[in-house]
Amino acid sequence: MPKDPVIRIAENRKARHDYTLEDDFEAGMVLLGTEVKSLRDGRANLKDAYATIKNGEVWVHQLRISPYTHAHQGGHDPLRPRKLLLHKHEIKRLIGKVNEKGYALIPLKLYFRGSKVKLKLALARGKKRHDKRESIRRRDQERDLARQRRYYGVM
Repeated sequence: MPKDPVIRIAENRKARHDYTLEDDFEAGMVLLGTEVKSLRDGRANLKDAYATIKNGEVWVHQLRISPYTHAHQGGHDPLRPRKLLLHKHEIKRLIGKVNEKGYALIPLKLYFRGSKVKLKLALARGKKRHDKRESIRRRDQERDLARQRRYYGVM
């Protein structure tokens, strides 16, 4: 049976720079019709988004889905909190980890899997300034090494 095609909507690229990603989860979202239509137009921003757990439910905040331009009656609130759909055992695991010091739930990607909107959510720990410098240094070294390999013809 073929897998549903994945169509990317938005990605949080800065998350990999600001956080050390430990584990990731795929979650569905509870959305309004105008929000889905706006997402089909690619009008979403994950830049400042984060997720919280309240009363055994996971909610994503600051996920901006711009209003659908052809909607009647004004459409939807672009920054409203949206409920994420996860299995109960995943939520219990997240509650245990988030209660530990330094962990946060950060959205990484927003995409369509078939006709469903999915959010890739990561359990992440914030990086300190020196950790960010180390990541940049390591990335630059790998880039220089790859450049030298190409130059000398070594694979």
